[in-house]
Amino acid sequence: MPNYTVTVATGSQWFAGTDDYIYLTLVGSESCSERTLLDKPLYNDFERGAVDSYDISVGEDLGEIELVKIEKKKYWVHDDWYCKYITVKTPYGDYIEFPCFRWLVDDKEVILRDGRARLPQHDKTGVAKQHRRKELEQRQKTYRWKEWHPGFPMSIDAKAHSELPREIQFDSEKGVDFVLNYSKFMHMFQSSWGDFEDFERIFMRIKNTISEYVMEHWKEDFMFGYQFLNGCNPVVIRKCTEIPDKFPVTQKILEASLERGLTLEEELKEGNIFIADYELLDGVTPNATDPCTIQYLAAPICLLYKNSQNKIMPIAIQLGQTPGEDNPIFLPTDDEHDWLLAKIWVRSSDFHVHQTVTHLLRTHLISEVFGIAMFRQLPAVHPVFKLLLPHIRFTIAINTKAREQLICECGLFDKANGTGGGGHVELVQKSMKNFTYRSLCFPEAIKARGMDSQEELPYYFYRDDGCRVWQAVTSFVTDVVNIYYDNDKTVQEDVEIQAFVKDVCSFGMQDFDYCEFPKTLRTKEQLVEYLTIVIFTASAQHAGVNFGQFDWCSWIPNSPPTMRKPPPTKKGEVDMKYIVESLPDRGRSCWHLGAKPVKDAMVKFCKNLSEVTKVIKNRNEGKKLPYYYLSPDRIPNSVAV
Repeated sequence: MPNYTVTVATGSQWFAGTDDYIYLTLVGSESCSERTLLDKPLYNDFERGAVDSYDISVGEDLGEIELVKIEKKKYWVHDDWYCKYITVKTPYGDYIEFPCFRWLVDDKEVILRDGRARLPQHDKTGVAKQHRRKELEQRQKTYRWKEWHPGFPMSIDAKAHSELPREIQFDSEKGVDFVLNYSKFMHMFQSSWGDFEDFERIFMRIKNTISEYVMEHWKEDFMFGYQFLNGCNPVVIRKCTEIPDKFPVTQKILEASLERGLTLEEELKEGNIFIADYELLDGVTPNATDPCTIQYLAAPICLLYKNSQNKIMPIAIQLGQTPGEDNPIFLPTDDEHDWLLAKIWVRSSDFHVHQTVTHLLRTHLISEVFGIAMFRQLPAVHPVFKLLLPHIRFTIAINTKAREQLICECGLFDKANGTGGGGHVELVQKSMKNFTYRSLCFPEAIKARGMDSQEELPYYFYRDDGCRVWQAVTSFVTDVVNIYYDNDKTVQEDVEIQAFVKDVCSFGMQDFDYCEFPKTLRTKEQLVEYLTIVIFTASAQHAGVNFGQFDWCSWIPNSPPTMRKPPPTKKGEVDMKYIVESLPDRGRSCWHLGAKPVKDAMVKFCKNLSEVTKVIKNRNEGKKLPYYYLSPDRIPNSVAV
């Protein structure tokens, strides 16, 4: 009588084990086993972290094992179970692994295929095709699109984290509560700071090496300019080839800042002038949710100059988009308080664009679109599903939690940020009109801003490290695509990958004409680029704009989340008391403190990433401001924080 040995691995996270009944059925090409209760006498089966084995005897050879069916039935009360994988040892000594990596809740049945990746056109049996179709039908009922706000990318149809499918919820130890301790801080600190020493007394308890350096040097023009290259929002600065009409700076105004003895026109032609324009903030409604605190926004324009030491220095700031007598151009030669406050306004505006556009929209929300479309259109057996799954882990969960507590009406954005109360929604809606598929391609985005020359900008570490990681990801994705796709025709005939990209464009991005997301992929090269964009955005790009926040924003005067006085309309009327009173109060400040070929490809990928890590580590040696946000050893797989 043929005998099969089934090994079942239970997850190691909290509450992964179960006391419910677990039944298993083997489905072969010739026959099926009986539905078998997996239970060993006097033994506690399916404990957290356990790997349990069971023998299943059958009357005849089942043929090639195609599916494994697992059923969970209530013992006393429903007890969720996280199954990692099931391994089947055949009577001939072969081992077949069936990955699961999901929660079984209530009285649930899960049907698994073995771990070998297959394209839809390569499935030949009716059983395999039917399983593929049914899995996607069920997923499309579970993962539904929903518009959270008009003009936003679509999101998951769930009002709360608890409504999400269990397999994409946070594990217990990964749970996030944005509200935790915030109310306590707000009541303790709802008053103005007296001076910068008040900020310092709180800050000294939470500092690290970079943030301490920022606190000591934040007033300096060098530190201000450096952050456009290597701070937490290094994507705004662009080369200026022509001074815009709305920013009427002249040779006479700037000549004291131009070191090379060239005219402004000549400096523009030499590529030494850069600009940061926060036009997106023009007209955005400032936070009015707190009747006790009037808050203000500005849409500044900042002109920057690469000096003879290759340092980026600010040389002119206008705090509004419309020139005029009540919108002066501030200069480094002005009174020190005027110049300092102008720079603070730029840093505050940069904070809003970073939080809402660079970080929220362009990593969190777009990664959720990719994730939902992946679950809806790619079955677990598809190689691209297997490739992308680690990079989508917890993304939908963190975004749902954010919509539940952080960026919702009366959420923490309303309590702490100048764009709360709806301004952050307006900012995303405006940004979507400039959000294109090509802008997610890292090398193209750098080049589009005129920032691609390492010779011209030798200290733009975000660009250098990002390009290295982009190349490593591209190389890895190319190796994987070459394993499963023989030629361009194979890509065109993959109906599931075509449905995936169409779902992203037509539903996730709501088919906005200006977004230019592809609806089809015609070549292997296009597929490689698309998958590289998904992986890079969710991992490296998110790391580059997320993990520097504490370093650069924890010293509040360097990145104020709101401003409590309007932008100055005249020069010579500002003192240090006015500046401190412009900054956030204590409460708003303290919230911000708070298959073998594939295996070979992965080995090569890890080696490439290790080499990138080594290059970055050597470059950072001895630097007072090391740049490590895009070092591969610090990049998480997915958007999960």
